[in-house]
Amino acid sequence: MRSVILTADDFGLSEAVNEGIERAHRQGALTHASLMVGGAAAEDAVRRARAMPDLRVGLHLVVVEGPAVLPPARIPALVDARGRFPPDQLRLGARYFFLPHVRRQLAAEIRAQFAAFAATGLPLSHADAHKHMHLHPTIGHLMVTIGREFGLPRIRVPAEPPDIMRICGAPATFGARAMYAWCAILRRRARRAGLATNDAVFGLAWTGHFTEDRVLSLLPRLSEGTTELYFHPASRRDTTLDALMPAYEHEAELAALISPRVRAALAATSST
Repeated sequence: MRSVILTADDFGLSEAVNEGIERAHRQGALTHASLMVGGAAAEDAVRRARAMPDLRVGLHLVVVEGPAVLPPARIPALVDARGRFPPDQLRLGARYFFLPHVRRQLAAEIRAQFAAFAATGLPLSHADAHKHMHLHPTIGHLMVTIGREFGLPRIRVPAEPPDIMRICGAPATFGARAMYAWCAILRRRARRAGLATNDAVFGLAWTGHFTEDRVLSLLPRLSEGTTELYFHPASRRDTTLDALMPAYEHEAELAALISPRVRAALAATSST
């Protein structure tokens, strides 16, 4: 049997994102959302989530290019004076791996984000990370270890099968194949800890451009098991999206999630 999870990332980033996620769930096929607990619109996202009890919400862990939960004085090795993580993934990754004092501050921030999620009172459905930073061995270990203390049941493993993407028109690059292989480490760590994982994920190669036509081209080609499709819907452009993701097609991704054609194709996929 095939099981398909449809997740929206960046819940809480802005009200336009929250509006898009609410529409995608109420009017469309969206089943899950991942909450940025330090996001500027996190309170608005939580309010909306409480009014949508069938929407399963998890933690969208932010440890790169986004807001921290702890004050800068507590984690000066991680964030700038505004309390934001820098965007340089390679430099951050090296610091997270090699510097013990940075790792201690990172652990404190990850624990604070899980605690902030728990304080919302929402059931914790899953966890994933902004820009998939939990593929980093230090972050993956901390997410699993600390997450279990907060009752974490599942994490996203961003393993996008290159051969299926090649059939759908995306090149199976060396980088795509290397990332797919690297995901096995995170999957083993999660399963050893008793956490559930998806078998495949889609949304990496088409991130920000997961349109209706692309979803429809992909669904008939899904393998058995649990597949997660992740999106970045929003009801409109706003200054936050223009600054952080100027090229993303947020409104087109929302249109895919509320498309009757997509909902019919999902029903057909899940019944085979």
